[in-house]
Amino acid sequence: MRDLIGRTLGHYRIVEKIGEGGMGEVYRARDETLDRDVAIKVLPEEVAEKPDRLARFEREAKAVAKLNHPNILDVYELGDHEGRPFMATELLEGETLRDLLGGGFLGWRKATEIGAAIADGLGAAHEAGIYHRDLKPSNVFLTADGRVKVLDFGLARHRDAEVDKDVTHAPTITRQTDPGTVLGTVGYMSPEQVRAETVDQRSDIFSLGCVLYEMVSGQRAFTGDSAVETMNAILKEEPTDVSASGAELPPELAGTIRRCLEKRPQARFQSASDLAYNLRTISSASLPSGAQETPSRARFGKRAGWIAVAAAATMIAVVLTTVLK
Repeated sequence: MRDLIGRTLGHYRIVEKIGEGGMGEVYRARDETLDRDVAIKVLPEEVAEKPDRLARFEREAKAVAKLNHPNILDVYELGDHEGRPFMATELLEGETLRDLLGGGFLGWRKATEIGAAIADGLGAAHEAGIYHRDLKPSNVFLTADGRVKVLDFGLARHRDAEVDKDVTHAPTITRQTDPGTVLGTVGYMSPEQVRAETVDQRSDIFSLGCVLYEMVSGQRAFTGDSAVETMNAILKEEPTDVSASGAELPPELAGTIRRCLEKRPQARFQSASDLAYNLRTISSASLPSGAQETPSRARFGKRAGWIAVAAAATMIAVVLTTVLK
């Protein structure tokens, strides 16, 4: 890809490159019409020439643009400049939840606050008939001013509520993968994703349960020596009790996480809104007798510098042979 620094795409002047992923490069740019800084994600030339990759890029932009919610990254524009597709989004300052954890864990109260905000964002997406399908710590962004943003709807699936009310048989947005392909990230996929079945909002709730488990314990809920072993654990094994990590947390929170991680979708929370309410109730309650909140091993919102994130910068489509990150 030619160097874009100093060039303009439409009315956006490219300032600096600040990230890249399998679906594009991310730049900080100046919107010269509205006089504001934005993030610009540009598809590589070799990717833009592939109809399936271009369709996925456009699908993500259109899906996220429908979601006007404080806990979801804002998409401003989907454009094309001289044959180069790009997406303009809000520019975020802060770090991803993956960076924040850094192999450590958070105090349970902070974890429930972040988890509730994630659930709020997912709930808005679900109300619009959009299921994320790739929720993980690297797809959650924590801004320097304390906001939580859900990123990367590149694997999002849309339920056409007007055509088919039955979410278990609803169509996927322009499915570009072969039937039976496993989409998601190993370690955070729901059992139904591992089995390559059609998913609904309860699959995202399972993934959020995995994220909650990791936030309060510093460990992944499901692991293995290979991607196949990890997916087998998701299907057949129960995660180690979260309190075994040494973190002290209310039994209500441990129970909430267990419920999110139920193998059967029918046994989980049935809506992200219900889960958000449950987490806020736990967070606002007083500590149980004799319990103390475990100090956080990671500090919230302390990392400096501008980090621009376009929603799909870190999208990973995992096939059965993909190795565990």
